[in-house]
Amino acid sequence: MAEYHQYCPVARASEILSDRWTLLIVRELIAGSHHFNDIERGLPGISRSLLVERLRHLEDAGVLERHRGARANVSAYVLTEAGRELKAVIDLMGAWGVRWAFGDPRPAELNPVLLLWKIHLRIDRTQLPPTRTVIEFDFRGRGGRRLWLVLEPREVSVCVRPPRFDIDLVVRADLTTFYRVWLGHVDWATALRAGDVAVEGSPTLIRALPTWLLWSPMAVHVRSERARLRGCPQPDPRKSSTRRTRSAAAAAS
Repeated sequence: MAEYHQYCPVARASEILSDRWTLLIVRELIAGSHHFNDIERGLPGISRSLLVERLRHLEDAGVLERHRGARANVSAYVLTEAGRELKAVIDLMGAWGVRWAFGDPRPAELNPVLLLWKIHLRIDRTQLPPTRTVIEFDFRGRGGRRLWLVLEPREVSVCVRPPRFDIDLVVRADLTTFYRVWLGHVDWATALRAGDVAVEGSPTLIRALPTWLLWSPMAVHVRSERARLRGCPQPDPRKSSTRRTRSAAAAAS
């Protein structure tokens, strides 16, 4: 790992976090992936040997801990307090990226399996029906393919082959379009009205589907940037803080 030989907290932090893939590994841990194979699935393109090296580096730096499981060769990677504090850093980097480095997806960034993996990590299982629900995603256009989510209150699974269960919902969309919906460029209801996303199945499940989706963690920043570019007034956090202080003072009096 690079050493900058500077007595500076930014340099010290960069020695831990600035190598390629490192912050994305932290991002996956924050998203809820704790096992080696799950972290790898969220990082297509990283070699297994490099992932081992980066995880060991983060463990040595005190960013994560490795908890050995009951079975041999099965470990869970868990963020320490230092690692959990990086959530704010990742969030700020995402907000900066949305404003200054984010546009339409490049062709090489369109990966349907990765997209569905991200979606399965962002399902609100408390909102799911009590019985199993199977959704087929028919992604079209460049890189498109069919994939499936099997949703149950206890777990959500991604299937790259047809599951041996009945299909309850079918979602059809161009892959680029669904990426844009997932990231907050286009609202779900708007995409449905325009016919850019089509959903087939029980009307009850169709209405419930968007309540199961927590969307990308970056969608809040994309939507905020959309509003800024439209000229919509954005809340001033300083004014909000002042209002909270005044309300607290009034309550105390």
